[in-house]
Amino acid sequence: MSLGYAEKLSFIEDVGQVGMTELFDSSHVLQDKIEQLAKLIQKSRHLVVFTGAGISTSCGIPDFRGPKGIWTLQREGKSLPEASLPFHRAMPSMTHMALVELEKAGILKFVISQNIDGLHLRSGIPREKLAELHGNSFMETCPLCGAEYLRDFEVETIGLKETSRRCSDEKCGAKLRDTVLDWEDALPPKEMNLAEKHCRMGDVVLCLGTSLQITPACNLPLKSLRGGGKIVIVNLQKTPKDKKASLVIHGFVDKVIAGVIGLLNMQISPYIRIDLFQTILTQSLSSDKKFVNWTVRIASVHGLSAPLPFIKSVEVSFSDNQNYKEAILNKQPFLLKRRTVRKETFEIFLMLKFSDGCGCLSTQIKIPFNFLASNEGFKLDKNGTFEKMRDTAIQDSSCGQNAVVERRTVLVPKSEITVHAIVTNVKAFDCHLSNGDVKPRKEGMKGSETTRKRSKGRKRKMIS
Repeated sequence: MSLGYAEKLSFIEDVGQVGMTELFDSSHVLQDKIEQLAKLIQKSRHLVVFTGAGISTSCGIPDFRGPKGIWTLQREGKSLPEASLPFHRAMPSMTHMALVELEKAGILKFVISQNIDGLHLRSGIPREKLAELHGNSFMETCPLCGAEYLRDFEVETIGLKETSRRCSDEKCGAKLRDTVLDWEDALPPKEMNLAEKHCRMGDVVLCLGTSLQITPACNLPLKSLRGGGKIVIVNLQKTPKDKKASLVIHGFVDKVIAGVIGLLNMQISPYIRIDLFQTILTQSLSSDKKFVNWTVRIASVHGLSAPLPFIKSVEVSFSDNQNYKEAILNKQPFLLKRRTVRKETFEIFLMLKFSDGCGCLSTQIKIPFNFLASNEGFKLDKNGTFEKMRDTAIQDSSCGQNAVVERRTVLVPKSEITVHAIVTNVKAFDCHLSNGDVKPRKEGMKGSETTRKRSKGRKRKMIS
């Protein structure tokens, strides 16, 4: 949860019970409950997961009602906690990635989230299998055609307000809106209807890291009971729905899910983050036709005026045989203007310095410059390119790999627009059930398994 989000919300006196005591099952009780949960998941025909802020606290995102939650501290008159990294660089937790593995295996049918951090989508849960009841801080939507735009920056407004961007569909062009609800906003019907449908179908509804206090969302899991479904709650505090649950587990969500994944003989693939940006090389002849006036710009793929949050600065240099002055671009827009002789050819080198939260400090790309040459546009298989980049990142145990995924040309003014992809984070997980620790591997660890393709059917491993 973004601290900025809490500040943007309208004031409300009653935010529910906060600062509740955290409860922890003893180690042997916890182990027994984990085994019970693993068996329930293994036997389930329609598993639905309902998530709250508690699954993202290990990502460095504060919760609301815990002892150090946003609303708890506000009520106590204390200063808000400092985020451990920028909100837009938060990475999925072990629990997020475990859910992806369960979905790939055909076990998990649907995810319902009250979180606005966008981490379920970033982790790899398919959009059609996810209901984000309270919105997504990184999503904009078109009110006319319904198109959705997932951004790499936090959208500046909440409360379903108009933003500064428009729908990119030429037939539409309507002003976009944010998707994050304020207190007075009703839950989106499309998301709510899907959530209700799957809860009614669910034979197991697993509630993870939620206090189950906010209505009407908190009543969704109860809809499974009429059809004989079971509710399981994993949370550090008591909830109003505990008496309706078949199993209540008091423990860290990551620790519980690590145990379940181990008992199901499954492994969790690393999280690989790939970010996009574009370079725009524009060229025009001087009035005397002797020189080429050119500019190179490094910009967001979401628009020239959109922020590019993962790049801190750009160092520009040139081929060794050139005497052009190097440049450092320290603020956006990252733009450099120069003039060269018409027939001159050379290479422009861009050293991209990454912002805090990225797994590596920098990477370099090069742009060939030849005014007389005419380059054709192309568009590669983006998903195929991303898959190769992920495999390479896992094999190299590092980030910084980059590739061109698209190039298009504009005749007037003569421009070459190239879309680049860069691996900016690699995060693998070690799950140690024996001592209860769940630790994300440091970026750069060896021995991780490559991401498996999504299964068309259910492939389960028996609990030994």
